[in-house]
Amino acid sequence: MTVHIKVYSDYVCPFCFVGKAAFEEAIKGKDVEVEWMPFELRPSPSPQLDPVNDPSKQYMWQTSIQPMAEKLGVEINFPNVSPHPYTDLAFEGFHFAKEYNKGHEYNTRVFQAFFQEGQNIGDIDILTKLAEEVGLDGASFKSALETRTYQDVQRQALKHAYEEADITAVPTFIIGDTVIPGAAGKDVFEKAISDEQKKK
Repeated sequence: MTVHIKVYSDYVCPFCFVGKAAFEEAIKGKDVEVEWMPFELRPSPSPQLDPVNDPSKQYMWQTSIQPMAEKLGVEINFPNVSPHPYTDLAFEGFHFAKEYNKGHEYNTRVFQAFFQEGQNIGDIDILTKLAEEVGLDGASFKSALETRTYQDVQRQALKHAYEEADITAVPTFIIGDTVIPGAAGKDVFEKAISDEQKKK
């Protein structure tokens, strides 16, 4: 029986990127259906995070994020985009990609662009380039972002995450009835999937 999984994440959250890698290893070859759910940690007009100029954030990177990534075998670099971009446009692009069955590919590419290549994923031209790289039509994609075609869709997604699903931190993985907050190892995800399958 297929296990339905929802993953709430934000493109500028390093724990989301690290957790995504372990999660995707865990689901290989398993009967699961994954739905990626947008979550903005700091939606506009909240102050933008600027880790480049924040020693406490750099310390957290060195003592928590980097060791976790190394332990899980994830290549991640400190993003020197200053300040970190808002992710509303990137998520509006995700909704576009989802309509063309490229949501997962787009999701992965945006995460890689930010945490492995240091690209500014708040820039429409950069997002358009990333969309083209996963096989989407660049002109249509760019037009959708410039006209904010998916702005209301994204607002509804956030309303769901904040109010209905009561998500307070990301990443959050909901595997059937099991909620896993934060990045976890492959074995944790595998156990949760196995437990859910036994219930069915």
